[in-house]
Amino acid sequence: MREDLAAAGLAGSGEVHRNLPYAELVARSLARKEGILASNGAIVVRTGLRTGRSPHDRFIVDSRAVHDSVDWGAVNKPCTRRVFDHLLDKASAFLQHRESFVFDGYAGADPQYRAPIRVVSEATWHGLFAHTLFLQPSSVELHERFAPAITVIDCGALTASPKSDGARSEAFVGLDLERRVVLIVGTMYGGEIKKSVFSMLNYLLPERDVLPMHCAANMGRDGDVALFFGLSGTGKTSLSADPGRHLIGDDEHGWSDHGVFNFEGGCYAKVIRISPSAEPQIVRALRFGSILENVVIDPWSRAIDYDDDAITENTRATYPVAHIRGHVPSGMGGHPRNVVFLTCDAYGVLPPIARLTPDMASYHFLSGFTSNLAGAETGVTEPVPTFSACFGAPFMPRPPAVYAGLLAERLQRHDTTCWLVNTGWSGGPYGTGQRMKIALTRRLVRAALSGALANAAFRPDPVFKVLVPDSCPGVPAEVLSPRTTWADPAAYDAQAQVLARRFEENFEKYRAAVPPEVAAAGPQA
Repeated sequence: MREDLAAAGLAGSGEVHRNLPYAELVARSLARKEGILASNGAIVVRTGLRTGRSPHDRFIVDSRAVHDSVDWGAVNKPCTRRVFDHLLDKASAFLQHRESFVFDGYAGADPQYRAPIRVVSEATWHGLFAHTLFLQPSSVELHERFAPAITVIDCGALTASPKSDGARSEAFVGLDLERRVVLIVGTMYGGEIKKSVFSMLNYLLPERDVLPMHCAANMGRDGDVALFFGLSGTGKTSLSADPGRHLIGDDEHGWSDHGVFNFEGGCYAKVIRISPSAEPQIVRALRFGSILENVVIDPWSRAIDYDDDAITENTRATYPVAHIRGHVPSGMGGHPRNVVFLTCDAYGVLPPIARLTPDMASYHFLSGFTSNLAGAETGVTEPVPTFSACFGAPFMPRPPAVYAGLLAERLQRHDTTCWLVNTGWSGGPYGTGQRMKIALTRRLVRAALSGALANAAFRPDPVFKVLVPDSCPGVPAEVLSPRTTWADPAAYDAQAQVLARRFEENFEKYRAAVPPEVAAAGPQA
């Protein structure tokens, strides 16, 4: 093991513990006072100053081998190999006299496409996080032939120095795509481990004709697969964990010629204000074998208060997908019958559900409109309307057109129906209107997936063009038309024009690269 770590630049590391059982990791984490047990048996940890991702501190090593294939810009910011290697040496020195915890396992449920990954962490609970989130190897794979294709070196307690290390702040998340090494320093937020592995896969898999997707997936009783695209807080995890369907995975999947497959063996859910009535599957999943990040609990009774946002709005839970009743053990499914784009519209003008033509689907996939919700990223305190290409731009190293082309080809080949679902505001914008109730959104999504909307009449929205049904079982007709939910229709019209113009402005960068039919499929101010 020491020789293996030396190959990743960690020569001279201290005592190494490899693939300890879950209970042992919990015991060591408690002994090191990294967390405490909640009344439901989950371990509760705090991540310190950074309670969300640090996108401004994420960098990709700019080397000759990857330079022409990366979509450089505000999301994929370059750093030099010198800066990366200097911080890697600093991490090696940090670990030299410390215990480290190694998880060897896999990302990717399909054996043909799975990637062996290694996560090296100084914090015991980060080792526990990897153990819970990724796929476990067999004993034969672990002891006889394991060779990592991706290595994550996680030293969250080590801080970088902008003055001496060349970092932007005390945090640094670096991806060396050529050597397939991730380095994390200065942040204890567990999501950085997860999203860095996802970013690596998003770079590697298109070369194998696999579409990597920031989406949840579930399966109906007759085997029909549905995908749920959306950024943090849009409802991917809650809507995909449907008691009437079987969960494949909650966040990251690949779509190959065989069908879809989960990248992970666990789920990472936002749990602020969840309840047994609204999210029964998730609440039941939170027990021994789960990790709660920044969730407030009573220090005496250990009772959990999911409504308390005193630490952050971005409270999180990690739990094995096997904790969800009726999950799909293989983590694999066929080609999707339905694809749902989830958007959290803080303007309050998009319909709660609409059908998309293939051209509209390409347009909205490239646009990726949503609202960045409070807490998911450091510094975000209220919903910020934003466009995130492919509903996951922070994790997509390649140009968006690469992923959009793969999606369009698959939607056409498999005759997949696409839907746009607004889980944001209705009756007015954020601060005036009300956010959609998840129970109502569930009824809309279930109607779409079951075929209950097949008999509805669809009309194009006058501004956004998407096809809105005139009725849906169990949903008041007036809810389907957002304009009628506003007290002042003229105010709605003005707000709709504001969003339509933002769509047009954002899409200018893609217009020359897409067919005219796709460019014309979006809103018109």
